[in-house]
Amino acid sequence: MVARAARATDLADLDAGVSDCFACPRLVQWREEVARTRRAAFRDQEYWGRPVPGFGTADARIAILGLAPAAHGGNRTGRIFTGDRSGDVLFAALHRAGLANQPTSVAADDGLTLRDIRIFSAVRCAPPDNKPTPQERDTCAPWLHREVTLIRPTLRVVVALGAFAWAAWWPVLRQVYGLRPPSPRPAFGHGAHWSGTAAPDLLGCYHVSQQNTFTGRLTPEMLDDVFGQAKQLAGVD
Repeated sequence: MVARAARATDLADLDAGVSDCFACPRLVQWREEVARTRRAAFRDQEYWGRPVPGFGTADARIAILGLAPAAHGGNRTGRIFTGDRSGDVLFAALHRAGLANQPTSVAADDGLTLRDIRIFSAVRCAPPDNKPTPQERDTCAPWLHREVTLIRPTLRVVVALGAFAWAAWWPVLRQVYGLRPPSPRPAFGHGAHWSGTAAPDLLGCYHVSQQNTFTGRLTPEMLDDVFGQAKQLAGVD
């Protein structure tokens, strides 16, 4: 898997490799079980049931780094943050920011396009209880490192959705940029901002989960502030 990630020459090649990964037995078993049993509301649909590749432009100046696909979202539709309520919140915010052509993301063929954005996750398979293990994160890391390498020439800002994604970014500094991660690591928080001299700026944002949005911990205004700052730092109009 590490070798296949390293050999990917472009995003299409990388996405194909991601989609064919079987490196984590627990995640493989879970993603396939969910795809077989399905949720009642989607019982007539064929689930993707595989790792979910990134989505967006090859010349992205802003990257959004999430945790992992949702069992009945990306694991069903085959596109990250697509077909679940987290994606409803995220893409509505990207549309308000002028970074998406439409405010919804319901299926991989729904016509959604992004501007200056690439979205991917630290772990590419849907995990039980939305909780991948640190070992699974580390096993999946070569895909993340290669994806960042491929968009590195234009990448200026990374928005980490949640503490798990925030923590997954620091090894990227060493593997992709050849930089020593800061010590101690900057603490995650909504609106947290780390700036390096030879790497993209890192912004923290509470995850767009139902738990955060339904309780008001994360509001549309808070999301708008983060993406507004990301656009400013990345030089996106």
